Amino acid sequence: MTIVENNTREGTHGRHVTVLVDRCAGCQECVVRCPAGALTMEPVTWTALASDDLCVGCRQCERTCPFSAIVVDGPLAVGDRFDPPLRQPVELRGNVEETRRGYDTWEEVIAEANRCLNCPDPTCMRGCPAHNDIPQFIAAVRGRDLALAHEILSRTTVMPDICSRVCNQSAQCEGACTWSLAGGVPVAVGRIERFIADHAPIPSPVVATAPSAGSLSVAVIGSGPAGIGAAWDLIEAGASVSVYEKDGTPGGLPIWGMPDFTLPDEVATRPWRQLCDAGVDLHCNSAIDASAMDELLATHDAVIVAHGAGAPIRLPVPGAELDGVVDATYFLKGAKSALEVGGDERAFLTELGLKEIRGVRVLVLGAGNTAMDVARMARRLGLEATCVDWLNERFALARPDELAEARHEGVEVLFQRTLTSISGAQGRVQRAVLAHTVQPERSKLPTVLKNASDEIDVDLVVMAMGYRLDTSFKDTLPTLPIKKRASGMAEGEWKASGILANPASAYNHFSPVGSLALDREVGLWAASLPLRDRTWVAGDALTGPSTVVEAMAQGRRAARAVLDALPTRPDRPVVLSERHGQRVLVCYASEGGTTQRAAETVGEGLR
Repeated sequence: MTIVENNTREGTHGRHVTVLVDRCAGCQECVVRCPAGALTMEPVTWTALASDDLCVGCRQCERTCPFSAIVVDGPLAVGDRFDPPLRQPVELRGNVEETRRGYDTWEEVIAEANRCLNCPDPTCMRGCPAHNDIPQFIAAVRGRDLALAHEILSRTTVMPDICSRVCNQSAQCEGACTWSLAGGVPVAVGRIERFIADHAPIPSPVVATAPSAGSLSVAVIGSGPAGIGAAWDLIEAGASVSVYEKDGTPGGLPIWGMPDFTLPDEVATRPWRQLCDAGVDLHCNSAIDASAMDELLATHDAVIVAHGAGAPIRLPVPGAELDGVVDATYFLKGAKSALEVGGDERAFLTELGLKEIRGVRVLVLGAGNTAMDVARMARRLGLEATCVDWLNERFALARPDELAEARHEGVEVLFQRTLTSISGAQGRVQRAVLAHTVQPERSKLPTVLKNASDEIDVDLVVMAMGYRLDTSFKDTLPTLPIKKRASGMAEGEWKASGILANPASAYNHFSPVGSLALDREVGLWAASLPLRDRTWVAGDALTGPSTVVEAMAQGRRAARAVLDALPTRPDRPVVLSERHGQRVLVCYASEGGTTQRAAETVGEGLR
């Protein structure tokens, strides 16, 4: 094949775009997606024509070209990202002041907002589980219009203050930013979103019509992020909403499982203050199990199951039954209570079996975000903390910034280690054996090495490897949790965006942001479908442990599905078995067989 290049002159900034005209099909995918206007069509040959002087090096054209007809060389035309320095507590012991700062001034936030390319096909929106219109709210910030920014955000999220603090942006919106996909440093989307939330009041639910005796009545099980999202959309639509929460305080994991230095209590409680003021009927200390489902359906038009995954995972190793081995839920709840104003640290430490704190080592199993919270809480109680995880650090589950913060506060983090046994004396933990592991690839589980291990002295072991669903609804909803994995052919817009073709970036611990984002769409669609008579499921209850923003987005999707299916009080409940199967005609024209195979895949997926 003869390779002919449309553009042979290097730009003044060292960037050069090569268009291989023998490959170019004139589809204009590159032209419509270039954020800099650097690509046009050559009118005679109808192939792409590039301007090196206008090119910013973002490589969107390179990622989106279906024929690999474009190659971009040279540096990225973007300024340095500004991240405010951490607030460093003068005294770490007992200090739960928020450490991660947002932007304080308009100058800071606008400088960062100006790094955004306002991409015609914004992959950051695909990376966001809620599909926030990121370019538009950033544009509103550039225009110093926070009211407009809130209006834009409110279309897709009701928790911007919380999500901007606790989301793992590096594996979501920022990991999908054009600059990140090009191997650079992304726009600080989370910090810009936080500036909006911190510097202007978050709008309360807008209730067009107050609930009445004839209103649609919906019960929501769980008050965490999924329950918040569902209740918000339902109350705004004029439904009568009753939320049932097993704990004494609403909010789920953000309330009891996230320390104030990560998520201040004033921020975490904001959604429920607004929801209660809007008329949501909240029932705390009200555990609902499968046996109560029929009763709820008898008194409500629909039920949304939105409880979280709150059962801690415990590693079944020898010695796990010893005193001094606890789970993350127990530790976080106790530590948070002990460190709040009026709390009793000494009583909590005594409850843990720790008579003194000097030289006391806490071994934390795991190195995800929950483990980081446990270890940093331990440091604030005056304890030494060591986290161990069997993964390679390159593929760590924790947010990169949170991992760095934990280490800065004196937490020891050991990767490629796994606990194999615990031993002690008089029934109390004293030592732990850690085997070494190797993990060359993210896609493969680590291998435990047989003859490489360490033995360390420990005074307390906290199992912080995450959470799982309890089994209370297993008989009623036996298909849950669903497998959150996209199958078949990806939607054309997803493939054309280039987010799926891009190699994983070191910026986000090599997370495959494209495939992760596409998999999350499975959860969103599943949340919109009833799983049984007038029953929808969202959040952790649907997919297993997920993120705050993902659960919130699924809760809103489920609420909208309820409103679409049951716009008014039904005379007769909708029973899925009575619905007629819908018929879909898939048409295709295929000579080579590729389109036929694609059509067959689509048809199989619709069955």
